[in-house]
Amino acid sequence: MSSGDLIKNKDIIIVGQQPWDVEIGSNCKNIALELSKHNRVLYVNSPLDRISLLRHKDSPNIKKRLEVIDGKVNGLIRLQENLWNYYPDEIIESVNWIKNNTIYTFLNKLNNKRFARSIKKAIKQLGFKDYVLFNDNDMFRSFYLKEMLQPALSIYYSRDFMLAVDYWKLHGTTMEPELIAKSDLCVANSTYLANYCKQYNPNSFYVGQGCDLDTFTGYNQQKQSPLDITYIPKPIIGYVGALQSIRLDIDIIKHMAKQRPGWNIVLVGPEDGEFQQSDLHRMPNVHFLGAKSPELLPAYISAFDVCINPQIVNQVTIGNYPRKIDEYLAMGKPTVATRTEAMSTFAEHVYLGDNKEDYVRLIDQALAENSETLQRERVRFAATHTWTNNVAEIYSAIKKVLPTYA
Repeated sequence: MSSGDLIKNKDIIIVGQQPWDVEIGSNCKNIALELSKHNRVLYVNSPLDRISLLRHKDSPNIKKRLEVIDGKVNGLIRLQENLWNYYPDEIIESVNWIKNNTIYTFLNKLNNKRFARSIKKAIKQLGFKDYVLFNDNDMFRSFYLKEMLQPALSIYYSRDFMLAVDYWKLHGTTMEPELIAKSDLCVANSTYLANYCKQYNPNSFYVGQGCDLDTFTGYNQQKQSPLDITYIPKPIIGYVGALQSIRLDIDIIKHMAKQRPGWNIVLVGPEDGEFQQSDLHRMPNVHFLGAKSPELLPAYISAFDVCINPQIVNQVTIGNYPRKIDEYLAMGKPTVATRTEAMSTFAEHVYLGDNKEDYVRLIDQALAENSETLQRERVRFAATHTWTNNVAEIYSAIKKVLPTYA
């Protein structure tokens, strides 16, 4: 990214689904870190809601929020140069279960007022001016923030198709399109979600996805494999990640195991109930190795001959950016995955199939034609998916909508 492409010395407020102290990885945290290299960034945690307080009052994270709300500690924390994290000092009501739209709208607007009032305190402390509001899929609590905070620019970031989940569907079916439409621009991490946003806002852009791939690209593939995979005969067809029936097609895995008894299919990750009860556990060439800590995953991927991502195509999966594909490719591994619109970005580097028969055929092909040249090309492609490049695309989208903004 050249210096002319940068947006510098701006004030940016980020709101979203995941607080900074969330234990799982977060796209938005990585984006915040990248933005803060050249701008001042305030990352706002989601406000404490009444049900979370009642259910988890003994949690350290809840206790921290209560200390802020009670005025015992300052909710504004400097994380590093140009980056602050803010714990709102207001409680909001848990209202999403309310079906009456008039009552829900009144109470949700009240929640937004409380949230905005708290954010304004942090804005005043930091002296933010002419700020950008970057909304990470927070369609309820942040629905009115554009009107209440009056940012110079409002951006809606779509990274998951939230309306596939019942919690978001009740009110989100109406509210998310409205929020997308009134935002100055929308950015999305998959082509599917960019096209979804474009239905409601013509200023919608695919900006790709960043990934932290150093542990994968830097792994020494000559190292000894973990003991539980060492004695499994090759070829090994492998998957790493959560084994959830809402996302993965058990029938595809079963078909592969039956059609190619000489293959050993290795599944690394925690299982949901359907996987635990499936016939896969009775198949001699299917191996469940359980959940592993993230730092061990490169060692397992290194032992795979072909990596797979046998997704079911549904509303939950169709728009998701498949980060695990980047992890596979970063290690040079031939990869077979289900064809979706989001996967179109990977079409030149991944074998894409539409059904269980395709998986068998494509894995045969992948095993037969793998080469050092193809491995190097996969690694090179994965290396382009950095957070720096992701944020550069966000900057580019901003300048397309507001050319004078720099």
